[in-house]
Amino acid sequence: MKHYQMYIDGEWCDAADGAKLESINPATGKVWATAAVAGEAEVNRAVGAASRALKQGPWATMNATQRGKLLHKLGDLIGENAQMLGEIETIDSGKLAKETRAQTGYVSDYYYYYAGLADKIQGATLPIDKPDMHVYTKRVPIGVVAAVVPWNAQMFLTATKLGPALAAGNTVVLKASEQAPAPMFEFARLVDQAGFPPGVVNVITGYGEPCGRLLTSHPDVNRVAFTGGPETARHIVRNTAENFAVLSLELGGKSPIVIFEDADIESAVNGVIAGNFGAAGQSCVAGSRVFIQSSIREDFLALLVERAKQIRIGDPLSEDTQVGPLATQAQLDHITESVADAIREGATLLCGGVRPEGFDQGWYFTPTILDCPNQQIRTVREEMFGPVLSALSFDTEDEAIELANDSKFGLGAGIFTRDIGRAIRVSDAIHSGIIWVNTYRVISPIAPFGGFKQSGSGRESGIDTINDYTRTKTVWINTSTEPMADPFVMR
Repeated sequence: MKHYQMYIDGEWCDAADGAKLESINPATGKVWATAAVAGEAEVNRAVGAASRALKQGPWATMNATQRGKLLHKLGDLIGENAQMLGEIETIDSGKLAKETRAQTGYVSDYYYYYAGLADKIQGATLPIDKPDMHVYTKRVPIGVVAAVVPWNAQMFLTATKLGPALAAGNTVVLKASEQAPAPMFEFARLVDQAGFPPGVVNVITGYGEPCGRLLTSHPDVNRVAFTGGPETARHIVRNTAENFAVLSLELGGKSPIVIFEDADIESAVNGVIAGNFGAAGQSCVAGSRVFIQSSIREDFLALLVERAKQIRIGDPLSEDTQVGPLATQAQLDHITESVADAIREGATLLCGGVRPEGFDQGWYFTPTILDCPNQQIRTVREEMFGPVLSALSFDTEDEAIELANDSKFGLGAGIFTRDIGRAIRVSDAIHSGIIWVNTYRVISPIAPFGGFKQSGSGRESGIDTINDYTRTKTVWINTSTEPMADPFVMR
């Protein structure tokens, strides 16, 4: 059985107390690997290593161009090892291998992007209102960054934190999820191979208590970048009251997809399928509230159900599989219970809603479509994180906007229409951080990613993100040859 050690200060190590967790293959429900679990000693060691690397040694004296070259090398190594990383992620999390391989390969572009930005971080010379003063600003690293990454899309979600953090000159303690952490330790090998000095990147895993709490409240941590659920985020907000760390949160979603009667139907069906059944629906931007204009509702639902029934469920390592298992037994239980509650509340099950036949092992669930009479249904209100979509109808554009905005979340939204004026109006009116028009679930290192309301605060990706990992330092230089004025003489 494979055993993964933590990567701290450039060395591989187990927990001082020997603590380990078991990682389960969701396709079989069986343990396939173990990993060392960080406790107080390992958190302190990792943060201490990051703090030392920030202040002394090669990283502290490295210029921005040199940092960029290291990031570029890391991007090369990820591309070269995308198949290996993808397959490890598939075994550990149940995501489709063809998706994990492709996503990991594309993640290289994030490191290339931030490698290029590393030596583009600029200050300014200020036209100050005082005589004989030369005043300028510069951006300096914010410090030690705690990057907390969930199990889903972990290579992507690591890149959006690690890329800008390292480009700006920070050091990082990366906490992998206690669920499916193996890819992060394989990734740490590439960090080591790329030549980053010891302590610059440290990779640990552990439970929220004590590992997560100790890391995010540690007095030497200056910034926390978190992706996960709102409940955990509330704990992290409280934790950062201890160290006043700068905090960014990328949280859950309950994204609407709005289908207008003039939409390209094939495109809209594909968008809904991608938004709900890609990654078995285990995506923070899953478009699991689907609003269909009443005039096309019946025909659209019929096509959607037909497509959903054709989806091939199976081994996530197989190239023929289109939907694999859920990541955990707890998630399978949550989805099963939520669908049953929705039906009791008045929803009509159009397809799915059960474990597929022939899958006695693993955590599989059929792609599910529920026809819901209102937004009070549980599957409409709560984030599902599984292959479950709730379909509702609307009559007018204003009603569609009102329904789309009726959620505590605001991460993503999809709009399908051929009317460009409508596309712009509805995009402006929907309260979400990301709007996709006539497409869905598309990402790029160039485009900011993040949400409104309980979907979080701050942005990942994009050119401005690199400044979120810096502080502004202001320098005043008196250029006069005269002595400084007597402070007790007012002029």
